[in-house]
Amino acid sequence: MALPEAIQLEIVAPDRLVFSGEVQEVTIPGAEGYLGILPGHAPLLSELKTGIISYPEGGDRVQLFCSSGFAEVLPGRVIVLAEEVESPEQIDGSQAQADKEKAEQMLRSRDPGTDYQAALTLLEQASARLQLVD
Repeated sequence: MALPEAIQLEIVAPDRLVFSGEVQEVTIPGAEGYLGILPGHAPLLSELKTGIISYPEGGDRVQLFCSSGFAEVLPGRVIVLAEEVESPEQIDGSQAQADKEKAEQMLRSRDPGTDYQAALTLLEQASARLQLVD
């Protein structure tokens, strides 16, 4: 049996279908690190972490911010279900910078009421957004 030549990629956010089309490869932020998916990839399910989804389209490389979710990978299809998906044009760079500074301040805090996990999540999200807009 021949391997597929392309992957049917679907990226879904809670409120919309972000992308549906054929691509030659896709990179997703898996829970254990970034996963590069090519046609014919072994089936897997992966939790997503905050990061950047990227894939080639029309000679350019599309990059999208995503926060937590799941991905299903099959030899000819990848479905990404993410809590949030944003293109670089949708990201407010000054807000992302403010969020990063707020998270860093929270992490330096010695206040016993500080939610360090929330601060780490905010820092991850702000850093990924800033990576896209820089």
